[in-house]
Amino acid sequence: MEPEMSSVYRQWGAFAAATVAAFTFAVQPQRAGAFELFGIHLFGTAEKDAQITDPVRYAATLTVDDPELQKVLNDQSALMQDQSKPVDGDFGLVVKAKDDRDRLVALLYEKARYGAVVTVKVNGVEVDKLPSLPSFPRSTAVPVTISVTVGPLFKLGKVVLKDDAGKLDPAAYGLTAGGNAGSQAILDASAKIVRDLKAEGRPLARVSERTVIADHATKRVDVTLAVQSGPIAPLGQVSVNGASEVNPEFVSEWSDLRPGEPYAPDRLKRAAKRLRELGTFSTVNVSEGKELAPDGTIPIKIDVTEGKQRYFGAGIQYSTIDGVGLQGYWGHRNLFGNAESLKISGSINRLGQTRDFKKLDYSTAIAFAKPGAFGPATTFTANFSAGLSHTTGYDAKVLSSSVGVTYDLTDQDKLSAGLALDWTQAKDVYGDNRYLTASVPLGWTRDTTDDKFDPTTGFRASLTLRPSFGVYNKSSFVSAEGAISAYRQVGDEGPVLAGKIAVGTLVGGRSLADIPATRRFYAGGGGSVRGYAYQGISPRDAANNPLGGRSYITASVEARIKVTDTIGVVPFLDVGTVSASSAPSFSDIRAGAGVGLRYATPFGPIRLDVAVPLRRYPGGSTFGIYAGIGQAF
Repeated sequence: MEPEMSSVYRQWGAFAAATVAAFTFAVQPQRAGAFELFGIHLFGTAEKDAQITDPVRYAATLTVDDPELQKVLNDQSALMQDQSKPVDGDFGLVVKAKDDRDRLVALLYEKARYGAVVTVKVNGVEVDKLPSLPSFPRSTAVPVTISVTVGPLFKLGKVVLKDDAGKLDPAAYGLTAGGNAGSQAILDASAKIVRDLKAEGRPLARVSERTVIADHATKRVDVTLAVQSGPIAPLGQVSVNGASEVNPEFVSEWSDLRPGEPYAPDRLKRAAKRLRELGTFSTVNVSEGKELAPDGTIPIKIDVTEGKQRYFGAGIQYSTIDGVGLQGYWGHRNLFGNAESLKISGSINRLGQTRDFKKLDYSTAIAFAKPGAFGPATTFTANFSAGLSHTTGYDAKVLSSSVGVTYDLTDQDKLSAGLALDWTQAKDVYGDNRYLTASVPLGWTRDTTDDKFDPTTGFRASLTLRPSFGVYNKSSFVSAEGAISAYRQVGDEGPVLAGKIAVGTLVGGRSLADIPATRRFYAGGGGSVRGYAYQGISPRDAANNPLGGRSYITASVEARIKVTDTIGVVPFLDVGTVSASSAPSFSDIRAGAGVGLRYATPFGPIRLDVAVPLRRYPGGSTFGIYAGIGQAF
């Protein structure tokens, strides 16, 4: 929890990524013979539908002789899933039908159903028997029928590993007689053999032979895999392709792939991940060469496509308690040629809560970052911000500046250290006071989640320590905070259970009045305990005025339940307490409960939460509605 934040929600950005994988698997014998908002189609005719010159509509049905496979085949069938979308022309429908048949056959092979037969008929005629120039009616939807006979389940028979794989145990790769004979299981086993050999530092390891024979008489599949391991070789010369605005030497250095170090596939994955996280490139691919260099090293190639260097955007959020917030920003991702970033942002909050523009919250900020400033694991940062805020506990004007360095300890762990200087004028129950505070922020973060904006597994943890000195009042104090959030999906398609706990303590200062109001602790709001106003949870005086605290604990639990591919429901419970002492007293625990809706978009889920305070303050709101982008935590 950041006490100096003046917005209910975290800053958000838009990211979109797509990965497509395809493979071809051969066995013998084979018998399987509008209106749009941010790019989201809401209603009406989609633009790409309007571009179709000869729309042909169809109505598809699917029959499967095994009820257990009906759903998975239906979900994977493009004909079944795309019925609301017309195809372009008669031949377009034929191509779609043939592609769908091949897709379903491949899926059945994955299920070890090598005797499967998939028959697709268009307008009553099998696709392979249609004329080269078919003609279908336009007055009604063209009938398309898909008939699937799944056939018997095959098991693994004889398994032979040859050449450099001959010393390996097939059972270690799931290849045992009578075991799973699915095509994907066989592909996964051969890929794992290659990965294990490459992990030994053998970059040229490859599958030289993969023979799979399905015997329909015995319902057995015999598999022969031959692997060439190749020699052990260290990393060699690193070449960069596609970098024009960005310095290629910087790209090579930031990848942290150093010639002479041992080759490992994880090193290449880590290099690609580091380059993508810069935000400077739209695509990144890191690969090893096909053969060794004359000196016995393996050449490494980095292929990048530069994205737009300049960007701008805007955001909006809403709460019935805290009003409307507007944000805007402009940025540059490659200021001087080495992926230096500059971002200028501004926000206005509490719109609708007051007609007096002087009572609104305003903020502006400039943030600069230079990756690789002191080596490939470091990033130098410099920030300046100015803000005018009006919370339930204080009115404040703040000028803040800081410089710092972050260090990538591992792929998941970061350390940070810096210097900060904050000037604050705060008007609260202690009067109208000015503060000049110098501090040394220190931090550690760890992130093992699978998605930055909508995680389904992993956890995030952070620790911050901030020794501070008040220049005007000669008062010293130290704040320490820690937080951990964890995510776990139940099954492959089940709900995501999410939980978070955060704690903080503040030690020092002759009295609470010696500590700037913006550095004291509060809780409440859309990113804390929902159902309460932003920073509305706090120790209070006899007149019910918030004082701010020296310690806090907040906790949240959610069940993120997917109703459709884009819509979800989220029941939640938030609990928090803020104490006047440096150790939480738990004498005043506040809780909020509610339910939210989520709508998935390419740039993160749109969030709408409704919460009620279970123990509200006198005169406090009876409920709160929060709208924004991104999960609550």
